[in-house]
Order: sequence, then C-alpha cells, then structure tokens
Amino acid sequence: MSLPYKSEMIPRAKQLRKEATPQERHLWYDFLSKYPVRFQRQKTIESFIVDFYCHMAKLVIEIDGSQHYEPQGMTYDEERTAILSKYGLEVLRFSNREINTDFRAVCERIDYTVKERLHDSKNN
Repeated sequence: MSLPYKSEMIPRAKQLRKEATPQERHLWYDFLSKYPVRFQRQKTIESFIVDFYCHMAKLVIEIDGSQHYEPQGMTYDEERTAILSKYGLEVLRFSNREINTDFRAVCERIDYTVKERLHDSKNN
C-alpha cells in the first residue's frame, strides 16, 4: 500500500534533508543509512514530513527538539501520531538529548522495534 502525500511537500522535504539537525545526521550516517532494512529520510506522508520512515516495518522515527515538549508541540505531535497510526504506522520518538547521550540505546530500540514489527507482519 502506498501512503498518501502532498506533492507540494517534496521540495520542503529535500530542503530538510540538506539542513538536517546534528542529531538527525548522527542517526542517519552512523546507523540508519547502513541498517539492513531500508529507511528513508524526510519522507512525506499526508501533509507531514517525518524524519525517518521504514516501509517494510511501517515505522516512523522522529527526533524531537525542545519545541516538541511545549504544550502546543505536544498537542500537534499527538494529533500527527494519531493520523499516522491510521495507516498502521508506529511512531518512535527520541529527544535530541537521547541521541546525544544514549545513542546506543536508541539504536537498540530501533533495531528491536523493526525486528518485532517484521516478525509480527509475517505472522499476520
């Protein structure tokens, strides 16, 4: 199943790839780009651009800066997650701090979640 997206979002997604945060670059270049299951960066889904997306595992990974922990940001993230969940997607969120201080644990959680979701999809 192909996910819906708004084509007018693609130029912004390309720009965000070029302007990735240090934490996004770290996760991409030091883990996800070499991961055996393909991930995409700055993937457009509906009217959103998610940080990382794995089609096979139906997994979205978001790296959250401080604005995500303010009331308005938290409400927006909850609504966005609810919409993405309608497509059977799981959303994993990590803070910039987690990427900076506990990178290995972040990678282990992603790996575990991907393997779990791939296993579950084979059994359904």
